[in-house]
Amino acid sequence: MVANTALPGTNVSELAGHPGVRDCLQFFTREKQWINEVHLQACRIPAPTFMEQERAAWFLEQFRSYGCDASIDRAGNVLAAFGGPPYVALTAHLDTVLAPRNKEEISVDAEGRFRGPGVSDNGAGLAALLAIARAWKNSVRLPESPAGLLLVANVGEEGEGNLLGMRHLCHQSPLAGQIRSFVIVDGANTDHITTRALGSRRFEVTFSGPGGHSWSDFGVGNPVHALCRAVSLFAETRLDSGPKSSVNVGLIEGGSGVNAIAQAARCKVDIRSESNARMDQLVDVLLGAVERARDLENQRQTGGRVTVKTREIGSRPAAVLPEQAPILLYLRAVDAHLGIRSHLDCSSTDANLPLSMGIPAVAIGAGGLGGGAHTSGEWFSPEGRDLGLKRILLTLLMLMRTAAGGTAA
Repeated sequence: MVANTALPGTNVSELAGHPGVRDCLQFFTREKQWINEVHLQACRIPAPTFMEQERAAWFLEQFRSYGCDASIDRAGNVLAAFGGPPYVALTAHLDTVLAPRNKEEISVDAEGRFRGPGVSDNGAGLAALLAIARAWKNSVRLPESPAGLLLVANVGEEGEGNLLGMRHLCHQSPLAGQIRSFVIVDGANTDHITTRALGSRRFEVTFSGPGGHSWSDFGVGNPVHALCRAVSLFAETRLDSGPKSSVNVGLIEGGSGVNAIAQAARCKVDIRSESNARMDQLVDVLLGAVERARDLENQRQTGGRVTVKTREIGSRPAAVLPEQAPILLYLRAVDAHLGIRSHLDCSSTDANLPLSMGIPAVAIGAGGLGGGAHTSGEWFSPEGRDLGLKRILLTLLMLMRTAAGGTAA
């Protein structure tokens, strides 16, 4: 735990005692039922990656109904600003890996747990954005600060979304350069603080050939055989030394029938590491395995040859927040004040982008408990959610006190 005097302006007890702040903190406990209701409403609007538009439109309507100055940017992110730049940003991603097939698939069980795809990742984070927005607008006496607050419900965090919304916000958006720090809310649990960005690079490998009949055309290059050989060669990669890393072939497709030589076969490969240099090495291993598999298949055949194309479909840089970064010290001071016991971890989140640019960022849970992410059995328990929301608010206010002087906050 970190004492409240870790940095100037980190007297959390004094901040929490401010009348306006106290009103907001009480709002999170008083309005539990309302927060639960908007959480469920958001999750019942399907928002698979690249198809977040309906949920984004609903978010825009919600923000505006609270009196927020809100808009949707060119990437599809929903923005709500409180005050002017520079900003401290609170973000949560709109998209989900799985989408509910109907509204009834998002349900509440007998124990009060929410059930269904996306209820924790990232229904919990999205509900936090709405709760912060409404609490903020309901309070007219919050402490003055030199920075504004920017709420962002962003697109394209999951899978092949490749951090689309965050990339736009940090690079192409008119707000790029005006955001001093990011608090990213992803999932529910408050027992962790993500300060190390797990990097990833993703590829689609496609082998092609003339195809034909399994008997009469036997001897032509077979894309399926070549692909399987490439996967086997790559899977033999040793990862027992150096920075922690992983490789995974997560999808294989190809062929049209048991008695047909395929014209094409493809796979999708995920490479992850805490080190950008290690990822580069593993990419070279993948490319080498692919070329070796192509050559072996062509050497074995007497007919048409196979060709191969490797296309990068995603890249997330690895990065690390310094241990003495003020944003982390503020968050730990808040945890000490609220009695939250948390540990630092490494994960792949929207924080990868700002961290790789040297902009302070952390990813945390929104409160409550959740599990089963990216499955049809995903669940969320709202019990204790208000503690997570209080943590978010106090951290934002502390960051906003010191954000005007550059990206050090």
